[in-house]
Amino acid sequence: MSVAHQHSGPWTLDDVLALPEDTSQRVELVGGALMMSPAPGQPHQRASYRLHVLLERAAEAADAPVEVLEGINVIVPDGLLIPDLAVVDEAADPDRVTINAHDVLMVVEIASPSTRIADRKLKPSLYAAAGIPHYWRVELEPAPRVLTGRLRNGSYVDEPPRLAGAVARIEQPFPVEFDPAVLVGRR
Repeated sequence: MSVAHQHSGPWTLDDVLALPEDTSQRVELVGGALMMSPAPGQPHQRASYRLHVLLERAAEAADAPVEVLEGINVIVPDGLLIPDLAVVDEAADPDRVTINAHDVLMVVEIASPSTRIADRKLKPSLYAAAGIPHYWRVELEPAPRVLTGRLRNGSYVDEPPRLAGAVARIEQPFPVEFDPAVLVGRR
């Protein structure tokens, strides 16, 4: 993105939102600096789509007043993050380009080789500082697993990992049941 090389000084939320749309990469803002990652590959997209469908169905079954969104711009205290999936309050303004963290109940990051460190270290602390109650990280390698955390006292408390080959039952923010193995492989 040549625009990034022509900018001087710290980036602002308005600067980032004024960038042209680019489907080849994700541009996030942390502390006035851009954090860019390539567009997700096929295994990542497959897992994201399948988990989106599972979460949508579970939310409907629980009659939860939420919407599941992919790749939405979430405003956090230190900038702008784009989780792979976000479960948001259905009352949030559906016509905005961004969503405020206080309208987000859960974020899901699917770790890719290019995002693994940010997804494990940086993003959980930023989401926790924003007060988002639930953080999930999906690891696809070496075998699919779902790691969940619930916000307590300003940080996420990790729950036992849900591993491929066993049905995972997760109760919050609404009940959902699935084997992480369904997130990978062709059908």
